[in-house]
Amino acid sequence: MPRSVNSVASRARRKRIMSLAKGYFGRRKNVWTVAKNAVEKGLTYAYRDRKAKKRTFRGIWIQRINAAAREQGFSYSALMGKINASGISLNRKVLADLAMNHPAAFKAVVDKVR
Repeated sequence: MPRSVNSVASRARRKRIMSLAKGYFGRRKNVWTVAKNAVEKGLTYAYRDRKAKKRTFRGIWIQRINAAAREQGFSYSALMGKINASGISLNRKVLADLAMNHPAAFKAVVDKVR
């Protein structure tokens, strides 16, 4: 009986990896073994950095709220404490957006908790 190899699936698997390697530099884009390693590493970084992105944005929001709060005479910590105590349910993303794009609305929130 002749040897059976599933070349259709093998080719499809290689083709998928090589298409993910498009745009890579040097042999990473066109040599199978190098491209496979580069794509696997890249997908690992992508998974990790989807989580890290959330942490980064939270830090940015806190900096923006702190800057706007200090213009109103509050520290970030004091402002967030008073916002939570007063029962206003605005998250940091929304507060940072107000601070950057709608300073009058942010000032209204600060005056409400003052």
